[in-house]
Amino acid sequence: MSRILVIDDQKSIRNTLKDILEYEKHEVVLAENGPEGLEKFTADKYDVVLLDIKMPEMDGMEVLEKMIQTGTEIPIIMISGHGNIDTAVEAIKKGAYDFIEKPLDLNRLLVTIRNGLDKKDLVNETKVLRRKVSKTYDMIGESAPMQQVKEMIEKVAPTDARVLITGQNGTGKELVARWLHEKSNRAGQPFIEVNCAAIPSELIESELFGHEKGAFTSAHKQRKGKFEQANGGTIFLDEIGDMSLAAQAKVLRALQENVISRVGSDKDIKVDVRILAATNKNLQDEIKESRFREDLYHRLSVIIIKVPSLNERNDDIPLLTGHFNQLICQELGVQPKTFEESAVKALQQINWTGNIREFRNVIERLIILCNGTISGDDVKTYAMPLA
Repeated sequence: MSRILVIDDQKSIRNTLKDILEYEKHEVVLAENGPEGLEKFTADKYDVVLLDIKMPEMDGMEVLEKMIQTGTEIPIIMISGHGNIDTAVEAIKKGAYDFIEKPLDLNRLLVTIRNGLDKKDLVNETKVLRRKVSKTYDMIGESAPMQQVKEMIEKVAPTDARVLITGQNGTGKELVARWLHEKSNRAGQPFIEVNCAAIPSELIESELFGHEKGAFTSAHKQRKGKFEQANGGTIFLDEIGDMSLAAQAKVLRALQENVISRVGSDKDIKVDVRILAATNKNLQDEIKESRFREDLYHRLSVIIIKVPSLNERNDDIPLLTGHFNQLICQELGVQPKTFEESAVKALQQINWTGNIREFRNVIERLIILCNGTISGDDVKTYAMPLA
């Protein structure tokens, strides 16, 4: 059952709407003017608002503006017997969900309310999903190196500056890229990841920029590339140090001109994409060996964020242990294990060459193979031989 607030100065309309909506199993609250409607709106929770435009004391447009200023995402449906196209457009521009003229078409009203409720549910589901995504990609760590990374993300994320993320394998470079996107103005737009090392050099251009039908033997239909898919959002070029020089030249053009062209086409396609890149290689050395373009390096490295190795942030291991203990046990459907202090100290003594990726695997192994309490001896038995 949904709660609907009806604000209208005509008693007959208020009562009619109340009867109709209650028959449709909605709970209805009535207000006879703008001030009363605003008071009830701020005092309680509603799923939809029906708001008359022309009212004494406070115009419906003014009420709408005050409601929108609260940051509400509740659908507000404007109703009026004196409406026209200009009024409807103005109401929508100010944040109204829809505009319905009087005398009210009952079927249209009910459909509009249902659509508004569907939109509200979708918004709520999206918020829940994003919270889940944020939790999945949470950045765990309070050590000085991690604090520096987090501070950099907070400063850089709201801008469109290109970022080069460096660090060893398994340190969490993708995680940094995701947070740069999640905290940016593009957060609601696509985040497209491309693993440059996993794509054969002869296919990388098609993967990034798409191709036209017949561009090559297996091109049976037109295909959009990753840059087009990311339009309006962010593209993350992981392991960019493994990209071929030919593809690097095309990426450079995309950065310089914000245009791409599909393989097999001379047509330019405008794209609005923020580029994040990552590598575990020393690109300065790659430039000296003529394996990476210096001009592309300077385009990508407006901001450089170095992700510390796990050995460089050893103090974070207690937090990481607790985090992965909860996460993995939840995935396995078992109660979280207890890690003795000796176990945590033993984990801190390991040389983590595989960084967070290796650490997570070891924690999962300990959870699966050990009893309820995990000791330092357990760590030495199941983790140390792999160090």
